[in-house]
Amino acid sequence: MTPFLIAGLMVVVALTVWVALQNSQAQRRTQSVETQMSELRRDLQTMATAQAQSAGQVAAIGQSVTQRLDSVTKTLQDGVSQSAQIAAQSQSAMATELKNSHQTLGEIQKQLGAVQLAGSQMSQATQTLQNILGGAKTRGTLGEVTLERLLEDCLPRDRYETQYRFRSGEVADSVIHLRDKLLPIDSKFPLDAYRRISDEGEDARKAFATAVKNHADNISKKYVLPDENTLPVALMFVPSETVYYELLMTSDAKSVPLDEYCRTRSVVAVSPNTLYAHLQVILMGLQGMQIEENAKRMQKNLAGLQAQLEKFADPFGKIGTHLKNAVQSYTEAEKRLERAESTLGSMLGSTGEQLEVEFPAAPALPAANKQSA
Repeated sequence: MTPFLIAGLMVVVALTVWVALQNSQAQRRTQSVETQMSELRRDLQTMATAQAQSAGQVAAIGQSVTQRLDSVTKTLQDGVSQSAQIAAQSQSAMATELKNSHQTLGEIQKQLGAVQLAGSQMSQATQTLQNILGGAKTRGTLGEVTLERLLEDCLPRDRYETQYRFRSGEVADSVIHLRDKLLPIDSKFPLDAYRRISDEGEDARKAFATAVKNHADNISKKYVLPDENTLPVALMFVPSETVYYELLMTSDAKSVPLDEYCRTRSVVAVSPNTLYAHLQVILMGLQGMQIEENAKRMQKNLAGLQAQLEKFADPFGKIGTHLKNAVQSYTEAEKRLERAESTLGSMLGSTGEQLEVEFPAAPALPAANKQSA
């Protein structure tokens, strides 16, 4: 905004300088006219001294002087007119630039007012956000919501559970079901201790390390319960990448990194990004276990089918044996039938010849007998 104001002022200064230059030129013209007047005076004096010598020369000189005076008068009038026009134009230009400068200043003031209003609104929004995130309960709820959204995006609904209650009465924010084991996840990270670091410096960082260690101890005590089928490890969810980085870069009073201390307590600190990676690996493991269960179920079904085939093999073998015996009996019977047919044919042939020999044909009857018959 300030460069526009500076540019307006520079234009006004330039116009002022231009008017001064025009006035200087008018003064120079006036000086030139005065010089000419001086020369005319000298000429008049010369003519006065030479008047006695020649009246004709005096008349000619007088006419010449008159012409030069007319020329000088016209020049003076033209210079004055031009000076007036230049002054009028300069005043008009200066008035226009001043008007534009006032308008520019008005716009700058409006924009400054808008900037101040936006700053005030931003300050109010920041204060509102601080008030929203000011309570530990609200921040805990925010961590739980973020954790639940990650679980929804990565795992089937039947593979995780929120607000899981153990027999001891402790309630975990979430647990992941891994076949017959549970993986607890806690999202109530001590963000208050982190917020004080920017205000209090190194002392607050030491308090932050102490708070994280105490929180890891509580998670290990409450949620690492092998007697209730939990894995020998639990996850500590840090709902901010900035806070997670601070945790990785901070050590306790014994120069032990906080993440290393958490691992010694069977607690693994995870941020939203690293938890997403862990959940993807867990999902692949769950899919692998599902494939393994399906393979076992298929193997069991194949074993049952094999047993049924073994049971079917004995009666099938008996049926085959019976069919084989039947075929053999059929073949033998067929051979016997062929022999019987052959024998019967032979017997029928020999019996026919004997009948032809022993029983000759009867003689023909008379015609009357044929009719009576």
